[in-house]
Amino acid sequence: MKMKNPQFIIEQYFSWPFILAMILVAANIILAFLEPHAALILAPFILIYIALALYVYITSKTRLHAALQAYAMGASAIHSELFNEMPTPYCMVDEKGYVLWGNRRFEEIVGDDKAAAGNIMQMFPNIHEDMFLEDDVTLELHSDYQGRKYLVDLIRTKVTTEDGSMPSLYNPEMKTIAVYLRDETEETQLRFALDREHIVIGLIYIDNYEEVLEQTEDVKRSLLTALIDRKINRYISTVSGLIRKIEKDKYFFIMKEQFLSKMLDDRFSILEEVKQVNIGNELAITLSIGLGYGAESYVQNYEFARTSMDMALGRGGDQAVVKSNENITYFGGKAQTQEKTTRVKARVKAQAFQELLEARDKVIIMGHANSDVDCLGASVGVFRMATTLGKRAYIVENTITSTILPLKERFLQSDDYPEDMFITGPQAVQMVDNNTVLVVVDCNRPSIIDEPELLKVCKTIVVFDHHRQASESVQGAVLSYCEPYASSACEMIAEMMQYIGGGIKVKGPEADAMYGGIVIDTQEFTNQTGVRTFEAAAYLRRCGADITRIRKVFRENFTDYQAKAAAISNAEIYRNSYAFSTIDSKGLESPTVVCAQTANELLNIRGIKASIVLTLYNDIIYVSARSIDEMNVQVLMEKLGGGGHRTIAGVQFKEGTVSEAIASIKDAIDQMIKEGEVS
Repeated sequence: MKMKNPQFIIEQYFSWPFILAMILVAANIILAFLEPHAALILAPFILIYIALALYVYITSKTRLHAALQAYAMGASAIHSELFNEMPTPYCMVDEKGYVLWGNRRFEEIVGDDKAAAGNIMQMFPNIHEDMFLEDDVTLELHSDYQGRKYLVDLIRTKVTTEDGSMPSLYNPEMKTIAVYLRDETEETQLRFALDREHIVIGLIYIDNYEEVLEQTEDVKRSLLTALIDRKINRYISTVSGLIRKIEKDKYFFIMKEQFLSKMLDDRFSILEEVKQVNIGNELAITLSIGLGYGAESYVQNYEFARTSMDMALGRGGDQAVVKSNENITYFGGKAQTQEKTTRVKARVKAQAFQELLEARDKVIIMGHANSDVDCLGASVGVFRMATTLGKRAYIVENTITSTILPLKERFLQSDDYPEDMFITGPQAVQMVDNNTVLVVVDCNRPSIIDEPELLKVCKTIVVFDHHRQASESVQGAVLSYCEPYASSACEMIAEMMQYIGGGIKVKGPEADAMYGGIVIDTQEFTNQTGVRTFEAAAYLRRCGADITRIRKVFRENFTDYQAKAAAISNAEIYRNSYAFSTIDSKGLESPTVVCAQTANELLNIRGIKASIVLTLYNDIIYVSARSIDEMNVQVLMEKLGGGGHRTIAGVQFKEGTVSEAIASIKDAIDQMIKEGEVS
């Protein structure tokens, strides 16, 4: 509550005797009419009271004012001294940051620093003039001064008199800010020390343990295992960690968070060290490392480590993944993913998928937006598996690209397939019920999926994909089969088909689509092709895939060929090793496809480690990146928000120009070279 003006209070105090005198006079007048003799007797006493009141008013008012003024001055001095002696550093500044007044503790901190004593912005450079313009707001910021850390509070104040009016000599345009400083140096040091004592939990798996042992002589196997153990144990001991071998090819370790920076600085050098172990084994040994830290409990840190390991394995191994509450960081991933020679996993996943379908009535199949041949082939492969098991299946296609249109027309024009084999995303959303299975193929990133709404409404989700996993992935899948060693999604589906119901007889159009998916993704069996790739292709050939028909489907039109030739002739070579070019999307049916084809062609130039081709289409910049074995283009694209394979990757820019996108990619390449991520 605001106090009244002291002058008004004093005047009110002195007015009461005169008010009482007026009341007594009025009472005496009334008494004169009733009892004249009594009124006559009372009148002298009233006159004496009025005289005494007047005397006290005249003689005491000046002395009372003087006493009150003396008390007020003393109280003000005490108040001022309290502020001056306050242990908290405190000062008043104007809207330009100039110090108007500071208490003794503030002056002790500033010392002989005249610049800081004159302007608070010289003392704390991260304080800006616009911070002083906020009304009724307390701003808190952390800053440093002369080796000490301070929490700075800025509070806007108003200078007024007791009655709320401005002082006569005060400029109403001037803004005054109260500044409080709190020294938090020790608190910060203790917090930092506590953080450094937090526990980091890690897992180390040998990716190709069985494969390496098979190629090693029996008498040398124990020596090989011992050498691997020694290198891993020595590496963990350099960071004062504790490590235990939990299985023949798995390790568990813990360490303090203060040593994590050492691992990050050397980018997990153990990944390269174990590759040097060679006692006759042809395959280089690779590791996967998963670390978790920053959680509130050890159990949560362990879950982070498990998630990191799943990410490392899902991305092909030979890398370290570090996960905290805030982000996921990747290191390594230079080695080519080794193909698994056994089909056990494919058989297990196929049987699990069959059991899942038997308990459901409806199957909705969906790939990524702007479906390509591999996506279409995998979709029709799953369609065939579902229909063979007697389930009603639908394929979601929101956009039909010119690349897949010739293959898709064969299904639309055939009486062997239902008219509603292909449906749109909104139609699929309306069909979903509790007995629906959503199968996502050739994609594990929700942001590029054809109909994201289906992920929200479907309770049962299955994922089949061959891309290396990124931080973003489909959550809640009851069955996930993601193998980055596979050349294509069609290869994975073709393998699974052979274990569904004793083997599935694929029809001609389906075999053509799936075979075409393998051909496109392997660049005609020249990229990421293994034994199992040819086995899958052979299975599809036995099912009726026609190579001549597929070749005719994939022939280019003249406009696309001209655009590709122009892009190749105008290509720019960056750092003598990286080919950059752009595609003009005007007049092209599928600019993104031409973009990818151009990137593939540029790799045929001698000395090129990676090719990057960009095109602006529908206000989005599409980037296709390709390499052979000297650069991991997936890591390159992930730095820009994209992803893909080690040798095939891409990204989309929804803002900026093509020139700005090229500059961003070049900066990312420079960063990879600096960090040693390029062979």
